[in-house]
Amino acid sequence: MEIDPNADGRSMYRTLTGLIVPRPIGWISTTSADGTDNLAPYSFFNGVSIDPPVVMFAPLPRPHGHTDTAANVRETEEFVVNVVTHEFAEAMNETSATVPESESEFDAAELNREPSRAVAPPRVSGIAAALECELYELVPVGDGAAVLGEVVHVHVRDDVTTDGNVDTEKLDVVGRLAGGGYDRVTDRFEMARPD
Repeated sequence: MEIDPNADGRSMYRTLTGLIVPRPIGWISTTSADGTDNLAPYSFFNGVSIDPPVVMFAPLPRPHGHTDTAANVRETEEFVVNVVTHEFAEAMNETSATVPESESEFDAAELNREPSRAVAPPRVSGIAAALECELYELVPVGDGAAVLGEVVHVHVRDDVTTDGNVDTEKLDVVGRLAGGGYDRVTDRFEMARPD
């Protein structure tokens, strides 16, 4: 199969999400200017820099316009990335539902909030790890945008660490595949990096 994105009528969303797998999920919490908390998963998410520590997510435009998450980040310039582990997979999926702008996905999914230390949006209570971020840059890309956030505070539960470091063996992370598919990081192997 050969695909020319400019000539082929197929969905590039389906093609890219089928090939770029597994994708980490940024479960992004924001707070609107009027104080409504928002929580939504984004699988176009990753880290982009260490110094300064910067992560990115890309909220794709919806038929009705930009997502509440994108609007909130534009207004307040803050967000929190909650790391999705298996224990929160179903709740994360529930927060992908469309709810009225005046309602919170935290409440719809019956999730408790935990206050952040450096930003206004809360994190998900009990989550294994969360990155509090301030907007670093918003880069327009096509109809959407790449939201880059500088990490200003990190929460990591002690039970997913070993000797003061995050232990990926203990962090039961969920990744996104295509369609309704997800995976868990359970089949690991190591290779020594060549000099």
